[in-house]
Amino acid sequence: METSETAVIGLQLRSAQICDAGGRTSNQDALLSARQGDLACYVVADGAGGHAGGEVACKLATEGLIAAFAAEPEFSGQALRYYADRANIEIGNAQLEQPARHEMSSTVAALLIDTRRGAALWAHLGDTRIYLFRQKKIVFASKDHSLVQQFVDAGYSTGEQIRTHPQRNILYAALGAADDTPVEVTEYGMPLQAGDVFLLCTDGLWEWVLENEMEAELARATSPEDWLEGMQTLAGRRFAQSGAIRDNTTAFAVWISASTV
Repeated sequence: METSETAVIGLQLRSAQICDAGGRTSNQDALLSARQGDLACYVVADGAGGHAGGEVACKLATEGLIAAFAAEPEFSGQALRYYADRANIEIGNAQLEQPARHEMSSTVAALLIDTRRGAALWAHLGDTRIYLFRQKKIVFASKDHSLVQQFVDAGYSTGEQIRTHPQRNILYAALGAADDTPVEVTEYGMPLQAGDVFLLCTDGLWEWVLENEMEAELARATSPEDWLEGMQTLAGRRFAQSGAIRDNTTAFAVWISASTV
């Protein structure tokens, strides 16, 4: 687990990250972040498409998006959509160059913060999630692009079944997938407050840690690293009780405070 801190005029960001293969023989999750002046960008991805395909797809998703951000840093929904589109193109090009991996794809969750302006934008596709906590409570959670989420929206399943339904891993949208679903992007910057917290995580975390438990662990934590460790411990206990093979688990925790500079 890694922790970093940066101070700038406006907001101060403290972040921690985990990217754990768990009980799997390969890690098909990836994360990456970058800073460009007042802008910070965080990306988490979960690949699919076989052992090698998933590993390649998630790396292309994170590296492609961050490379586009680094080349043309801008705080706008249009720019964030462009960064995600560039990542999608990277995966598509690799599919053409490597026919054996033509079915590889990746979820993505990206967070863009303007520390001087004090605002955030985010984007996601698939079931890698973005949560925003304010005063230790969840005030926003992204909605999965999954078959079970469609069942819930249609009234055929309850929200609780998203974690347990036998078809919970079936997605209808991802980078590199043969569908027309665009990346979901916030169009206007969300004003941020000191004390706000973001969590970007793959299903290896959120499937095993309930939202009220995320809040409880946040209330106890003294740092983003402590928070991730608490949730990892809880997820590990649940895996052990279930008898399942522990999945890849990847997350960014980003804590926001007023700058002291």
